[in-house]
Amino acid sequence: MLRPVKRLVVTIDGPAGAGKSTVAKTLARRLDYSLLDTGAIYRSVALVAQRKGVAWTDAAALAELAKSLDITFKFVDDKNSVFLGTDDVSAAIRTPDISQGASQVSAHGPVRAALLELQRRLGAGGGVVVEGRDTGTVVFPRAEAKFFLVATPEERARRRVAELRANGATVDYDATLNEIRERDDRDAGRDVAPMKAADDAVLVDSSTMTVDQVVDQMVGVCRSRT
Repeated sequence: MLRPVKRLVVTIDGPAGAGKSTVAKTLARRLDYSLLDTGAIYRSVALVAQRKGVAWTDAAALAELAKSLDITFKFVDDKNSVFLGTDDVSAAIRTPDISQGASQVSAHGPVRAALLELQRRLGAGGGVVVEGRDTGTVVFPRAEAKFFLVATPEERARRRVAELRANGATVDYDATLNEIRERDDRDAGRDVAPMKAADDAVLVDSSTMTVDQVVDQMVGVCRSRT
């Protein structure tokens, strides 16, 4: 009798702009897994807060919003789209303003606690690629395959500028680079769940690698653990 193939929980952590979203989507497709973007969850909390007039510094009010967050992920035309109720917010949560807001929102302990159960429920049962900042250290510490994806700040700024310009936005490279460095410092230095690689994570530097090269490396690791 053939042994059933084990369906893993795969985590991909790392700083903004390292390519996590693209790599996670491609890896999920290659493995035939679902995709859970934890960063999009925090971005969605920041967006809902902005729309409701809740300050990103108000931890208690943000936690209440997080508890009632009605979020789902669906592949639409090969894109992992984010819905709040029936509203597709995939583009709305990717603006520079919401990016900064998400970093502030995610620093609040009550918000992270409110969303932890949601994330674990969405990833229960395996067969899922989870993308975020602390998915391998806090959300799924027992995940079978963990990766920490990095790239130089300069390369990440270049990618971000190219992405925004492709969407018609006017953006400055130096300002983007400064924002990335500031966010790195904030994410790594926060008291609650600071961004860091799990002790058992595989470090992958995507600075000079193509998406396919990164995913090939990750697929190899995943298949060795099933």
